[in-house]
Amino acid sequence: MNEPRVQVGILSRERIDFVLHGSYHADTIPVSGRQTAILDQGRIRWGGTLCDELLFTPDDEATDAFDLLQVTIGIGFHWERHEDQRFRGALRLLVEDGRLTAVNIVPVEAYLTSVISSEMSATASPELLKAHAVISRSWLLANLQHKTAAPLPTHEDVEGGRLVWYERDAHTRFDVCADDHCQRYQGITRASTDAVRQAVAATRGQVLAYEGRICDARFSKCCGGALEEFATCWADTSHPYLRRKRDWTSAGLPDLTQEAEAERWIRSAPDAFCHTTDAHILRQVLNNYDQETTDYYRWRVEYTQEELADLVRRRSGTDYGGIVDLVPVARGTSGRLWKLRIVGTKRTAVIGKELEIRRTLSPTHLYSSAFVVDKTGGCTPEGLPRRFVLTGAGWGHGVGLCQIGAAVMGEQGYAYDAILRHYYPGATLEKKYE
Repeated sequence: MNEPRVQVGILSRERIDFVLHGSYHADTIPVSGRQTAILDQGRIRWGGTLCDELLFTPDDEATDAFDLLQVTIGIGFHWERHEDQRFRGALRLLVEDGRLTAVNIVPVEAYLTSVISSEMSATASPELLKAHAVISRSWLLANLQHKTAAPLPTHEDVEGGRLVWYERDAHTRFDVCADDHCQRYQGITRASTDAVRQAVAATRGQVLAYEGRICDARFSKCCGGALEEFATCWADTSHPYLRRKRDWTSAGLPDLTQEAEAERWIRSAPDAFCHTTDAHILRQVLNNYDQETTDYYRWRVEYTQEELADLVRRRSGTDYGGIVDLVPVARGTSGRLWKLRIVGTKRTAVIGKELEIRRTLSPTHLYSSAFVVDKTGGCTPEGLPRRFVLTGAGWGHGVGLCQIGAAVMGEQGYAYDAILRHYYPGATLEKKYE
């Protein structure tokens, strides 16, 4: 196969302001400088005309670039903010779900150079950068192949509630988005380095494969000491290379699907590659806004009765009344909950999967769904717990590569193929294009 191009959805809103640097063409019309596109009667108004879609192509892809103004990053997370971003490649504007969407069309290897610099610090160790280049490329190419398949269901009714998961099928007019739902991609805004470019070039065309198929190489920030399985977070599908494993050398892992074992694990801090407070390593892995989060391995969140009841009502859209209890129903192999029963004075229901639990119990997102609950402070006059304390482990879904753990492995001298074998057991490296 030849190197593919990827269409990346950057932002959606009713007005998009952008700046074209260099020489661009919209069809045969040369255009440059500051531009504005506005949603008008379900179409795109630009330059005094109405159209259904616009494509701005650069004359020289190596030097021409465009800025998108006030792009939202970290959507729905605690580091959400806006920034102007610059991109190489073509700019496509389209109408989707009553909004304008800006899409960047760029070669895969150029996309990866940005992803590696956006997902982590561009100063990470060379072996971690190479490992991440391979998994980001694998995830993307597996996703492009997946686009031709039938969409997966995204919910399942269960025990008075609903299990919900958020998959790539949400994107129908472009391949991937630029935020954490897919892979962070911020064009050439994040300063890349020679190390990143060399890591991408050294692994050019390389992917992880299992039995001839490109691996769906998921990754998260910090697994919390144990890797999760795919089905806990997404569709009920088994990927043999995404399986239960401790993030350590040869140490065993308790059965964290059992509540007693999960509680012991989460309340302790067992050895793991990702169990580190080494500022040097964390600076290599984490961008400045990621470093605003200080508790990666174990964390604690506390709510009053009133705060939790209001939060659950707002985030779920359901009034449970006062919260009587949060009851674990099913845990995955890392101790992450994928079924949680919310017991209220007005309603009781089971929710899941892991991201839906994280969304429901936080104004943004809980770091992970691997948590245990303590009710403290006695009871209100109505007999309800006054406070709920959530003690948790890890940051993210915990499936596949653990970025902080992989950073530690890179610092300890592990080569990138050894890092990949650790996090994707049974997968092999294959080269798909030159």
